[in-house]
Amino acid sequence: MNDQMHGNNAQAETKNSHTRDWRKSMSDHVAYALLVYTALQIFVTVHAMKQGSHSILPYFALIVLVAGIIPACRKFEGRWIHISDEQAHDPGLLDAFRHDIIRLWALAIGLPFVLTALFKAITALI
Repeated sequence: MNDQMHGNNAQAETKNSHTRDWRKSMSDHVAYALLVYTALQIFVTVHAMKQGSHSILPYFALIVLVAGIIPACRKFEGRWIHISDEQAHDPGLLDAFRHDIIRLWALAIGLPFVLTALFKAITALI
């Protein structure tokens, strides 16, 4: 009987090892999104500085925006990191996971362009 119970646990463990762990997947996406965001932010800010903006504002924007994205990404990750082991492998959470991933990547890719445009507009007014 004990062997039979152990066999069932081994099957469940094998099944869970082949399914996606939402916690790990979200952590991976957050890490890559931070890298992409930072690279885009640096590229876009440096490009704006080469176009004649000689103020300190682009440098300030770069520091603030790179530091500011971290809490937002931690919020995405925090929603998933505290789920149970059972929920971490629940295929029923796929839609919620995809929704968060879309929002995360939209933020990581779109925000550098939007904020640089905003700072360029402020610089033009000054």
